[in-house]
Amino acid sequence: MCLFLILLLFGPRSVIVIWWLIQPMRWDATFGSFIVPFLGFLILPWTTLMYVIVAPGGLVGGLDLLWMGIAVLADIASYAGGGVYGGRRRRTSTA
Repeated sequence: MCLFLILLLFGPRSVIVIWWLIQPMRWDATFGSFIVPFLGFLILPWTTLMYVIVAPGGLVGGLDLLWMGIAVLADIASYAGGGVYGGRRRRTSTA
């Protein structure tokens, strides 16, 4: 529940950092190296977080694919939403 509360308040990147500090062995079991979760932290935080939840052994199948798809859509939506609102700010500030 604490991770869920942190997720709601601060977003997926803060949950990734705190969860990695609390359970580094789970992250080591999910990913073989440091570079993949680091890139996921920077580029696809929702997908990285969901992958650690659904695939601690490294295998994804069944409903796990649905959850991974939702996480990818959340990452895409977060980037697309920033572009929409950024465009609105630019248009209103020049008028």
